[in-house]
Amino acid sequence: MKKSKFSEHQIINILKEYESGKSTKDICREHGISAPTFYQWKHKYGGMDVQHLKEFRRCRKKIHD
Repeated sequence: MKKSKFSEHQIINILKEYESGKSTKDICREHGISAPTFYQWKHKYGGMDVQHLKEFRRCRKKIHD
């Protein structure tokens, strides 16, 4: 699987731009991502903040260990 050029923290910040009212088209153009990528991120990380991300990583690590 190809590694993303964006960290999970960056992805969450990009999604926060959307939540603040910026259009999907503008966000995708500004960050050089496709609309399907944006919507995949939104599905996976939507509504998360940094604390939720830490918990998500911890749970994911427990599953893989």
